[in-house]
Amino acid sequence: MKKALLVIDMQNICVGEEHAAYFKYDNEALIKAVNDVIASYECNRVVYIKNVMKKSIISKLAPFQAYEGTKEVELVVGLNVVSEYIFTKYEGNAFSNPMLGDFLKEQNIECVEVVGVDGGGCVSLTSLGALKEGYKVIVNESAIGTMFEKKKEKYFKKLRYVGVKFI
Repeated sequence: MKKALLVIDMQNICVGEEHAAYFKYDNEALIKAVNDVIASYECNRVVYIKNVMKKSIISKLAPFQAYEGTKEVELVVGLNVVSEYIFTKYEGNAFSNPMLGDFLKEQNIECVEVVGVDGGGCVSLTSLGALKEGYKVIVNESAIGTMFEKKKEKYFKKLRYVGVKFI
């Protein structure tokens, strides 16, 4: 079974040295854990997902801003970037960008492993999106940052119920 790694939102805004105060992860430990998982994959099986905000009145009121072309949306310094496969999303589920699904289909990927931030948001939403697209899903808890514990618990319970594998 062909498997790919989806590295979710490991960006300066979330886990960089000058990350937004809103985000409270153990950045060094998380980057190391994600890098350890990246190292276990062939380079052509690692896909990076970046979350970008669209400029609007609502986004200007958010506790942080991450717009296209700013340093905040760049992949965090220290993250092992081993491929040029980088996809942008504008909402929680990375599969909201149809180019991601097209790319994975072209590569004959059947299963995705998901790491990154946040367990109570984009990681879980992308996992659900992958299931909906027909992929087998592995959630690697050792390389996931979570701020929203209650949401994570709810999502992870649902993911387990629908057959997602947790490692």
